[in-house]
Amino acid sequence: MNNLPQLASLLKSRDAIDYKIATIIGHPTQVQSVGEYIASVIFGIALTRKIVVHKNSDGHFVRGPLAGQTVDVQWRTKHDGILHLKTDPLPDYYLVFVGSKEVTALHSLSIPWVIESVHLFHSAELLNALRERGVQFGTGTSITGPLWERAEIYPVQRNHQLILSNDERTLLALFR
Repeated sequence: MNNLPQLASLLKSRDAIDYKIATIIGHPTQVQSVGEYIASVIFGIALTRKIVVHKNSDGHFVRGPLAGQTVDVQWRTKHDGILHLKTDPLPDYYLVFVGSKEVTALHSLSIPWVIESVHLFHSAELLNALRERGVQFGTGTSITGPLWERAEIYPVQRNHQLILSNDERTLLALFR
């Protein structure tokens, strides 16, 4: 006996859920688009929706101490220490949602879309730290643990460039 009928049913259910998510965010249901939407709502980011082949950022902050600064939003569903760095031109900040470390350790077949931590990297400072270590950067750049720790803004507020409100913390907790 094969599982094709069950698989077909599950895919139909997934399609229905993906459609509902796409309707909310206004874009196809992909982890990056969902992450950008979440970041825009929680952190007050105006997203750039132009189709650009080599865009350097996903938008800019519209409120708070970082208002006007460009930001590249990334959602790393597994905590693998990797960032995709865009350098031409360089965004002002990288805002990164990070999933579970356990998923990476277990090599799970299904990687949940959860946000266990949020990190804010000042781009120029990050690139300087990487240059000092002789790291080549671009797509798939490995970032050391201490850099991740210094950039953390949630759940522990280690980086004070963007102080989270209780409301922002509550919204982020929805995705744990």
